[in-house]
Amino acid sequence: MKRFYIIIAILCSFVTANAQMGLGGGGSTTVGKISGTAIDSLSKKPMDYASVGLYRSGGKAPITGVITDEKGNFKLDNVKPGNYKLVISFIGYPSKTIDPVLTTASKPDKNLGAVLISPGAKLLNEVKVTGQASLVENHIDKIVYNAEKDLTSAGGNASDVLQKVPLVSVDLNGNVAIRGDQNVRVLINGKPSGATSASLADVLKTIPADQIKSIEVITSPSAKYDAEGSAGIINIITKQKNVSGISGSVSGGFGTRQNNGNFNLNYNKNRFSLSINSGGNLTWPQTSLTDFKQDFQFGSYHTAQDANGTSRVKRYGTLSSITANYDFNAFNNVSSTFRYNKGGFNTNGSTLTQKTDFNYLTNPDSTFSYNSSSLGHNSFGGFDWSLDYTHKFKKEGHEIIISTQWSRSKIVTDYTTIFTPEKQTDQKNNIDGINNEYTVQADYTLPINKILKLEAGGKEIIRRINSTSDIFDPSGNGDFVFDALSSSLYKYNQNVTAGYSVLTFTLPKSYSILAGARLENTAIHGDPISAGQTDLTPFDNNYVTFVPSLTVQKQLTPTQTIKLSYSKRITRPSLTFLNPFLNTNNKLAQTIGNPILAPEVSQTIEFNYNTFIKSSIINTSIYYKRTQGLIENLAGRIFVEGQPGTLSTFQNAGVNNSFGASFFGSINPIKIITIRGNLNVYTYHPTPYAQYEQFFTHTGTFVQYNAFLSASVNLPSGFIAEMFAVENSPRHTIQGESPSFSIFGVGARKQFMQKRASIGINTLEPFNKYKHFDSNIKSPGFTQSSTFAFPFRSVGLTFSYSFGKLTFSNPNEKKKGVNNDDLKQGDQGGGVGGGGGR
Repeated sequence: MKRFYIIIAILCSFVTANAQMGLGGGGSTTVGKISGTAIDSLSKKPMDYASVGLYRSGGKAPITGVITDEKGNFKLDNVKPGNYKLVISFIGYPSKTIDPVLTTASKPDKNLGAVLISPGAKLLNEVKVTGQASLVENHIDKIVYNAEKDLTSAGGNASDVLQKVPLVSVDLNGNVAIRGDQNVRVLINGKPSGATSASLADVLKTIPADQIKSIEVITSPSAKYDAEGSAGIINIITKQKNVSGISGSVSGGFGTRQNNGNFNLNYNKNRFSLSINSGGNLTWPQTSLTDFKQDFQFGSYHTAQDANGTSRVKRYGTLSSITANYDFNAFNNVSSTFRYNKGGFNTNGSTLTQKTDFNYLTNPDSTFSYNSSSLGHNSFGGFDWSLDYTHKFKKEGHEIIISTQWSRSKIVTDYTTIFTPEKQTDQKNNIDGINNEYTVQADYTLPINKILKLEAGGKEIIRRINSTSDIFDPSGNGDFVFDALSSSLYKYNQNVTAGYSVLTFTLPKSYSILAGARLENTAIHGDPISAGQTDLTPFDNNYVTFVPSLTVQKQLTPTQTIKLSYSKRITRPSLTFLNPFLNTNNKLAQTIGNPILAPEVSQTIEFNYNTFIKSSIINTSIYYKRTQGLIENLAGRIFVEGQPGTLSTFQNAGVNNSFGASFFGSINPIKIITIRGNLNVYTYHPTPYAQYEQFFTHTGTFVQYNAFLSASVNLPSGFIAEMFAVENSPRHTIQGESPSFSIFGVGARKQFMQKRASIGINTLEPFNKYKHFDSNIKSPGFTQSSTFAFPFRSVGLTFSYSFGKLTFSNPNEKKKGVNNDDLKQGDQGGGVGGGGGR
């Protein structure tokens, strides 16, 4: 019934809006193009990467835009007959305005020929990224990192790129955080992927960096976005170009750590366009070292465990997509994308463990040791298939978009552990998870007048997940037999129904306001089945969430902007957190989910200041964030078969209040040098609920940070060099801290063939073969510490080549379609969960 009320509210918004303005439609279906070539008036050379904007004649808001190619050519397609104004911008040049530019139904195409642009002494007063876009851009609702301009990322993967993005940090295991919070939703081209929602950390390591165009970070999403993700949203934009004719690129890298390649092909003729992208990543086998210590205290019983081991890992992955787009006319468009991913990793490890028991009643101290050998096979793959329809009305900006998507993913985790001598039972476990996610949504936009714009929409997400865990016991002759009592099946259904409305006000004196509200209803049904745990019963968990958002922005001068924003977000517990099945695969480290977990609720207030000083950018923010119902993994002591162990489960355990400040900037001390940096500092101060106070053994106020610094040099003859450093502080939890993380890299690249081709060399951690990471956990009667050493030193060669005639689409064009971003991804390394949405 709640879902019905939400849909009715959305329809009422549509009816009300159209009653005010009328539905519109129809009109001439004739479209044409405006083309030309930007030329420097003094040197007579073409101006590549100049910004070309198209406006209504006398208008102030751009309708569309492109970037000139390497020969200065530009072409604006799908232009309806009318009177226009063309503005060409380039850093260091006054803007060139041509007004009017007239096209008619009988002569829809307009070739302006050579457009001469004279150099000027001052930059444009209207500050926006023009010409060659800067590495970092700041928009009213997001920060954009233009990864394709970062030469040290070539030859790496998505995790390598994310380490350099402002406000984002990536830990040793590949877990992604925004401002230290790992409750992040990651999208690809504005849409979810079944793979990223289930095994984010592993999938990111399979995406070649050469396939990434830019990364968007949204810290205060409006009500248009799904309420999930307390930290915010990361949107990875891949290289898909809107081109005339045929063009493409091929790139790759070979190195001592990993190898990758990427191929892109684009075709555009008249109203049809097609884009194909395929890339892969393969790492060389890498051996890591571990040192693990545990200490238990049970009254007079005390035991200590010390383990040392090695693990050899080899990863592989591929991500491919095909996108087709067709314009029926100027008012109707349909597009479809099919994305396929496949990846995995294999592990081979061995560990020597020594255990010592002290003062066990009257028995003397005893020490024994054993070896364990493990083999693991992990794979993940699936597809996302989306279909979007857009209808534009007569009024500029008035449109409705209907989007659908089907995502399917499969994750396989198989492992076998053999103990010698047999101090524990040999283990074999095969886990298969299948996730089907179906989404349908509608988004409606209506510019009511020059001051007010209305956006409204509705959405339904249907998730159907099956997870099977098959346990096998040793038969005594070296084989394993199926154990039906210990095996389990988990069926998980989740439906999310949502409706939203957002109002944008453009006010006098350079004020703008973005205000919105979203209502979501979540219905969960779980059915755990196990022959050995007959007390398991189906469960339901339903809740309604109201999510308001507000942003107020003031442009102080053409180069300075301030912004105040408020957002409310939730973090839904996913399948891994809710499964009530008691996992005893490791009898000394048992886990169990909590089916009655409530979502985390966070509220953030942020004040932001942004300024441009010539070619330099400075952006700084201060913020306060309060999170209620913290979902924490609490480890307590248990006693199993005469040995101490741990039982871990998830609870809504407390509240966290965090104050923080962030800064990023870019300066050019001299023309050929660019220095960039970002710093985020924030506090962590958890307060437990009374019933969980005993588990909060690591309390107080902790200051945490993540920082990035880089410098690049542009030399004559197409030579570019860059170096960077990343530093992340230890991340504190209620029972300990996870390791700090740092990395240093250097790269150089040579461009030739009029910047169509390049070769380069990169190196990471040239002075350290291994990076060491320390972590610790403490709870009543139990302490644990570990040291993990991972090989990081690497050297690689990279190459790229582009072909065809490129006419880039507007880089600020709004992404359309399904955008699910609504599940907790704290468990970024595995499990089968849902995806996330706008």
